[in-house]
Amino acid sequence: MTLLQHPISTLDGTQTTLGDVGARVMLLVNVASKCGLTPQYAALESLHERFAGKGFSVVGFPCNQFLGQEPGSAEEIATFCSTTYGITFPMMEKIDVNGDDSHPIYGELHATADSEGHSGDIRWNFEKFLIRSDGTVIARFAPMTAPDDPSIVAAIETALA
Repeated sequence: MTLLQHPISTLDGTQTTLGDVGARVMLLVNVASKCGLTPQYAALESLHERFAGKGFSVVGFPCNQFLGQEPGSAEEIATFCSTTYGITFPMMEKIDVNGDDSHPIYGELHATADSEGHSGDIRWNFEKFLIRSDGTVIARFAPMTAPDDPSIVAAIETALA
């Protein structure tokens, strides 16, 4: 099974896969609503809007593994994202990104190293993975790297070219 074929549900409970997102390039991000990095949602939505017409999508994966910073129910997360940040990109069900219960999508992503050579477990909320529609992981970005950082924007533009 490839990265794009693993079953997952959206926040509203609809069964899907990353392949069903239908984007040529996706930025996968583990997100949380009560984190110091939560304001990254605004830049993620801006990226999504900027490049969606070219076949790009941000995909959010709520996760409560980092100091319980995503405690809400699916409905609470959806309401927070839409009313606070106007999120229009796909949001998946709350998952684990590390450990024995890590979702298989993240189990595969762990193997990718970022520009500093870090691979393995997700370090914190808002770690980012840029992938192609064939499931190839293009790049991994540290949580503190802002979504509108030139390195992320350049990688998206190159992947969409």
